[in-house]
Amino acid sequence: MLFLYNLLLLFASQIVKLLALFSPKIKLFVEGRKTVFQSLESKISSSDKSIWFHAASLGEFEQGLPVMEKIKKEFPNHKIVVTFFSPSGYEVRKNNSIADACVYLPLDTKSNAQKFLKLVHPDLVFFIKYEYWPNYLNELKKLNIKTYLISGIFRKNQAFFQWYGGFYRNALKAFDYFFVQNESSKLLLQKLGFNNVKISGDTRFDRVVSILERDNSLDFIKLFKNNTITIVIGSSWPKDESLLVNYINQTNEKVKFIIAPHNIKVEQIQELKNSITKKTVLFSEKENTDLSNYDVLIVDTIGILTKIYSYAEIAYVGGGFGNPGIHNILEPATFGIPIIVGPNFTNFAEAVALVHQEGCVCVANQNELNDAFSNLISNEDIRHEKGHICSTFVQMNKGATNVIMKHICNK
Repeated sequence: MLFLYNLLLLFASQIVKLLALFSPKIKLFVEGRKTVFQSLESKISSSDKSIWFHAASLGEFEQGLPVMEKIKKEFPNHKIVVTFFSPSGYEVRKNNSIADACVYLPLDTKSNAQKFLKLVHPDLVFFIKYEYWPNYLNELKKLNIKTYLISGIFRKNQAFFQWYGGFYRNALKAFDYFFVQNESSKLLLQKLGFNNVKISGDTRFDRVVSILERDNSLDFIKLFKNNTITIVIGSSWPKDESLLVNYINQTNEKVKFIIAPHNIKVEQIQELKNSITKKTVLFSEKENTDLSNYDVLIVDTIGILTKIYSYAEIAYVGGGFGNPGIHNILEPATFGIPIIVGPNFTNFAEAVALVHQEGCVCVANQNELNDAFSNLISNEDIRHEKGHICSTFVQMNKGATNVIMKHICNK
């Protein structure tokens, strides 16, 4: 099966080159990998000590960040190498301050894995949450390099647990230790014979808790808000926006809206703006503008949504009316804000928990959305109660990073 996997990978590598001619994102995926080895040669010398972290995309990078920061403090003489699989992670975080070298992960061929590991020669390796590349893992095992999975999630429909997944199961032997998020993941691994596993929890909680310790102020948001109840709509998709715009256009409540769409292509932003009948301004239009005169602010930039959540009385987190589901609800939760989501949230444990605890409200249609907003806007006590549930939930689940570090450092 490993032979077939390598054959399919070779075929896929040619297909993406063709697709890159038509897709800007796939072009980044292909072009970004052309200079990886050259970049590593210039940043990591043969005498350097290094530690390698791999993240599939932006969410996994943010998830691993608390561990990266602790590792950097614990091993100050090691260089940190961060790799991404996806352009949506690399292009946003390629200039992060934690890594001494940040590159795309070369495709999972045996020769790429051997060359990469020869250049990086890491003492420790961390894979974040998922992405198990058999050739890289097999080479790590051959070299006897300590390798860890952090914030891992396993589900019974994954290849490891299928009749055809023998080569994937074998690749898991490269891990010295698995730090998983929940009991079901631990039990699945134990059924495969892996007892080097511990439930550490999810390092994302540690990351969002640390957000409270930094300066989250944005003067232009304060000006726009102007002491008015504000609903922040984060990572919205068109299916979310069709319902949200209906509510925005028809409501008579004294409330303001900040919309940070998942996709910020110019034509889609303009279409969204044109669909709103209330006074609307874009982030890109804010200079020399009295933002306090506007009802809706559309954020056509990236990287500031977390800070914007700190100004919200209510948050709507998008993605719940499509696949794969809702975006990150922990960021608004850590600020103690009640959250509204669409119906597709059941693959996200934190959302399931917060809906069950009633800190988070699930809506399935226009009427439910309208009622949820109206209820939260008009009732300050309910807002505070649900917000408190959210912030308490985050605080009660922090600590995964310390569990991991205690094991790594034998403390």
